Parts: sequence; structure tokens; C-alpha cells
Amino acid sequence: MNQQIRVVSYGGGVQSNALLVLAAQGRIPDRTFLFSNVGDDSEHPDTLRYVREIAKPYADQHGIELVELRKKRRDGSDDTLLKRIERGQSTVPIPMRMSGSGAPGNRTCTAEFKIRVIAQEIKRLGASKENPAIVSLGISLDEFHQARTDSGIPYELLAYPLIDMRLSRQDCLNIIQEGGLPIPPKSSCFFCPYHSPRAWRDLLRKRPDLFAESVRIERLMNDRRTALGKDAVWLTPTLRPLDQAITENGQTEMFEEGSCTFAGYCFI
Repeated sequence: MNQQIRVVSYGGGVQSNALLVLAAQGRIPDRTFLFSNVGDDSEHPDTLRYVREIAKPYADQHGIELVELRKKRRDGSDDTLLKRIERGQSTVPIPMRMSGSGAPGNRTCTAEFKIRVIAQEIKRLGASKENPAIVSLGISLDEFHQARTDSGIPYELLAYPLIDMRLSRQDCLNIIQEGGLPIPPKSSCFFCPYHSPRAWRDLLRKRPDLFAESVRIERLMNDRRTALGKDAVWLTPTLRPLDQAITENGQTEMFEEGSCTFAGYCFI
């Protein structure tokens, strides 16, 4: 029988990098980490910098394979989430806040650009229904309610090493620091509708170029929806344009940070 494939779905954040340190220390058996990059034009640059300049050299030093994957189009070219938005297909691929309720809408971004990309890679590595791969996700004990028992992919079994080891997010922070690595930024697309008010303010103050690009993306989608006779969608649950909801003086209308259905892929 073929040896069972084991991989970590690596997101670049705190929990993912705690798993990387645990693997380097031999405390978990995983030696392959798969990072599905949704696009250099879409991922937060701080996350990409950490993955490439800190995590990848650390992984190489400890004999761990950290592989950067990308979604491919039918012609073989790389696709990105931002390109997907700009192509203007019928569905909105990110969980924009819907007019009226403020609830997040369609959230195909993680499924298309992370879950399926990693699933394709483990299948390429030899995973099958008869010999499914074990895919470990970086969900810590304080987020155990987000763990799923079934991924819906027949050649994949989900595992939660941090929960099994009863490790919290604070434990993960300690593991990273004790491993000699700096604390990574929270991983996500820079224009993610699940950002907290603080995250949006930080983006405005530290990366006004990315904030302006987020404003452009929101306007682009709403110009398109207006032309189709559809209600507006928003990047925050304030149901106002981003550059009105988040202001330089910090007088931001408060709202709670959301929680993605696919936790364990984007924010780890």
C-alpha cells in the first residue's frame, strides 16, 4: 500500500507558522506545507514578504518543503482573485456585505483559490479515495467550533494538530517566538470584507495605496451592479462606501469582525 500523503494547508499567519515550528521541532510529522497564493496583486504584501523571506528559508533550513501554489486558468496561465473580480463574471467571488442586512454574501474566493488548489495538488501527489491525504489545518483550541469533520473532497481527510495538542492562539504566538521567528501578520487579502475596523484603519494609515485600491475594487463592483440593476454591495457592514466608513481621523463606525465559513485556509 502506498504511504499516506500528509500536508499542512499553510496560510502564512500565526497558527500556520506555529505548525511550521512544531514540524521543525519534530513535534508533528508533517514535512510538506502548501501555500495557495491567491495572487501577488491580492494577498497582503506583508504576508507574502513573511512567507518568502522568513518562513520559506526557515522551512528549507529544517528540511521542510514549503510549496507556493497558484490557481491556473485553462490556458495554463496563473489566475488571481483580483483578476477574477475584474473580469466581471456574474457572481461576486468575495463575501461583500449585502445592502439591507449587512450580512456577507457569496464567498467562493477561498473555495476557488485555496481549497481547490490544494486539493488539486494532493491529487497530483497521489491522493485517492482509496488512499486519501491527511490535510492539517491551523485551527487552534480557542477556534475549535470552526473545525469541520468532512471537507467534501473524497481523497482528503482533515486533521487539526493544534486542537489535538490543546494549543491556543496565545500558545501559537509563544511557540513562534520561542522558535526564533518574528510574529507574522494576520494573513488575508488586503481587500477582505472580513477585516475589522482596526485592520481597515491600519491599512489606511500604513498602506494608503492598498486602501485606495480597495476603494477602487468596491466601486468597480458597484458600478457593474448598478448597470445590471442590482443592489449595491460593500466591504464593511456599515453599508457605506469604504472611504466614508473608514476615515483618517479614526472616527470609524464600529462593527464586529466577521468569521469566514472556511476558517483554516485564509486567516492562519
